[in-house]
Amino acid sequence: MSALRLVVPRMPPSYVAWKMGRRFASGGGDGVRLMVGDREVVGYGINGRPIYFDRSDFPFPAIRYRTVTPEVCALREKELGDWKTLSIEDKKQLYRHSFCQTFAEFQYFSPDWKLALGLPLWLLAIACGITVFMKTTVYKYTPDTLEEDRQSAQLRRMIHLQMNPVTGVSSQWCYNTNKWK
Repeated sequence: MSALRLVVPRMPPSYVAWKMGRRFASGGGDGVRLMVGDREVVGYGINGRPIYFDRSDFPFPAIRYRTVTPEVCALREKELGDWKTLSIEDKKQLYRHSFCQTFAEFQYFSPDWKLALGLPLWLLAIACGITVFMKTTVYKYTPDTLEEDRQSAQLRRMIHLQMNPVTGVSSQWCYNTNKWK
């Protein structure tokens, strides 16, 4: 064919070793060929990794989206000439060989945000409903220990028994003058 062949040479199966359930390329390879498959490496990529994904901040992926076929090779030969001879369908096929989606397709605002926002709001509403139910039915009556006279009696008892005299309530009470420090 032409000079538009794959950049990474294809390794024979005898060079592929199986180790711990994963394939590694022996003979000095770093596994790039096994990650890429039959796709063409066209750039450095993000962090030098030969992966494909559509992003607007990094519009040129490291590898082409599809594998090389004879039809695409014929179009690539035709592409080297005058672009006016290419039809619209040929240009679209060349684009789809390199990219999965157009900018308009992958930047389209999908309606998934409704689910991502609606589900937590429904859960919050259910939690608020359970809280109101618990406050009105289960916790209807407060315990006697939360009344003002009971709490003051408990504080007097703590001071009288000198509970936690180093850092507690009793450390703030002066036993000589019977007043707070």
